[in-house]
Amino acid sequence: MKKDYVIKILFIENSLEEAEQIISLLRNTGIAVRPARATNVEQLQSAVNELEPDVVMFDPAVTGLGLAEAVKVLDAYGRDYSLLGLVNNFDNQVIADMFVHGVRGVASRNQPKQLIAVLQREFESLQTRRQVRRLETALRESERRCDALLDSSTDAIAYVHEGMHVRANHAYLESFGYDSFDDLLGLPVLDMIDSTNADEFKTLLRGHARQEKLPSQLSLHARRADGSTFDATVEFAPATFESEPCLQIVFRRQQVDQAVLEQLQRDPVTGLFNRARMLTSIDDAVAAAAKGKKGQALLLLEPDNWAAIVAGIGLGKADELLAGFADRIRMLLGSDDVAGMLAEHTLGVVLDSRSDELIREWIAKLQHSISNEIFDAGTRSITVTASIGGSLLGEKNANTELLLNQASQALRTAQSLGGSKVELHDPAAREKADEERDRYWLDLLQKALTQDDFVLYHQQTISLQDAEGDYSEILLRLNGPQGEVLPGFFMPIAEKHNLTGAIDRWVLNRAISALQARESQGQQTTFFIKLTAASLQDDTLLPWLGERLRKVALKRGQLVLEMTESKVMTLLRPAQEFVNGWKKLGGRFALEQFGSGLNSFQMLNHIDADYLKIDRSYMAELPQHPESQKKIAEICQQAKELKRQTIAEWVEDATSTSLLFACGVDFVQGNFLQPPQRLD
Repeated sequence: MKKDYVIKILFIENSLEEAEQIISLLRNTGIAVRPARATNVEQLQSAVNELEPDVVMFDPAVTGLGLAEAVKVLDAYGRDYSLLGLVNNFDNQVIADMFVHGVRGVASRNQPKQLIAVLQREFESLQTRRQVRRLETALRESERRCDALLDSSTDAIAYVHEGMHVRANHAYLESFGYDSFDDLLGLPVLDMIDSTNADEFKTLLRGHARQEKLPSQLSLHARRADGSTFDATVEFAPATFESEPCLQIVFRRQQVDQAVLEQLQRDPVTGLFNRARMLTSIDDAVAAAAKGKKGQALLLLEPDNWAAIVAGIGLGKADELLAGFADRIRMLLGSDDVAGMLAEHTLGVVLDSRSDELIREWIAKLQHSISNEIFDAGTRSITVTASIGGSLLGEKNANTELLLNQASQALRTAQSLGGSKVELHDPAAREKADEERDRYWLDLLQKALTQDDFVLYHQQTISLQDAEGDYSEILLRLNGPQGEVLPGFFMPIAEKHNLTGAIDRWVLNRAISALQARESQGQQTTFFIKLTAASLQDDTLLPWLGERLRKVALKRGQLVLEMTESKVMTLLRPAQEFVNGWKKLGGRFALEQFGSGLNSFQMLNHIDADYLKIDRSYMAELPQHPESQKKIAEICQQAKELKRQTIAEWVEDATSTSLLFACGVDFVQGNFLQPPQRLD
């Protein structure tokens, strides 16, 4: 399931606390949630009207609202949704009754992994149903346009079902000398073919009906209604007419010069297929995989350190190097393999059916061939390595966009491992690959902690209420072999191996040093620093922080530690103790992703937060969503009453900034206002 989806969940649930626990569980898993809760018909109607839920989680223990009544209310709105049962224990009779009333799945509170799996499955099913409806609408529109194009086409086109004409355009009627389509009704297409080509044409028709691999075109003599003939090239393609499978037949009077056509499909630099032809080949491979063909693979290849190589040999000689790469690939291609250019210096290869072992052997031969070759670029001779990423192709990932994304991600992973590496997406070997990547990233993280290979950036947080001083969010990066790496890549590994606490201390130590440097220049600066769950439960962190701050004796500098609302919810007691201790040291605290819970302000009874960072899901296309603007205004109003300051993150346009100012937001932050800059 895509992580950038926000799932709108309606809980029909007695306990607010238990609903909040499920919300926290989902958010900690990386699933963005926008929730609502109802316990009676009036609340349900209001919640459905305002939230328009994707998923409804129904607890059969609710006393004020029955399942049948809830389904009736939900169905009255005519919106597709997924209905899940939410139980403490699996009772066969209760579950059977729920399925009878329309429940699609049952999730257990006591089995978090099962709950998440059921929710993801049903949400993906919902997305698929919605996508199918959109595609059906698009298909009907496409069929309407195709029908209009068919009539306006100058090519003679007919649709044939079981050898008989079912549709033909005006050009077809004119080519064969018929006045109207009624003259063709019940007329076999074989009657349009000269007797010298009839057997060949009949064989080809039968082959296409059996989905055999046959030529898609045939040169023959076509026969007109008056008995005269003309030379034509006939092209075949599978089609549908009024939901029935049929064959599209195009009669062309002039045959296209195949040599010219072949040349137009070639990249002028490498001699391989160009991008358009290569994408067509990938589509063909995907279509074959969807029909059950096995053993195909898509590979992407790029020369390592391309920018540095081009800078060394000159842009004019880069084509010579790419041509050399193409020669290495061409030498190893099988008769049914295809290679071509997909981007400026990205080459693609579609390998025809072979075993996984032979695919890996082919890749190894290619890398060996490239690394041992001396490439001539003008007067210079150089050696080059290449990173290769790819994906095995099967029925499960028989989708061109998905396949290209998998291969591209594999290529980027191979490059991040240091170059001259291979990464092959293989679902059967995913666990082994994950373990290998984990070990690699663990080594990098341990090295970064000892050799200061982390880098800090800061992104300015701009006051809309003229607050004094500079405010900035501290952002962490890792110096990897191929450049700086974002935390999303390495922090999950750090958490898995209990390194997040050490990374937090590294960040805090550097940030405090930066504050000390600004203090000496008379700058009033506030840094917002993210804190992980490990640090929250580290009893030694506050004493260490206190000692570190005493040494620098900050007067104008201020640290604001921050943590997401969902993480704090799951660690409420240790979070409360930590924040209270931090306040005694003079620090401040911020809650991230605030406002995403059912009753976020209730948390302020336990956590003394100075800043509330509004959940970023409300910022998505803010000008087009009045309900998000209303929610933000409500959060700001309540925050002002409680004397808390609000911050809006991920602000990406001027209109949103104006709307946030009108809502009463205190601070805004985002790449539109200022991209992250290196912290000196």
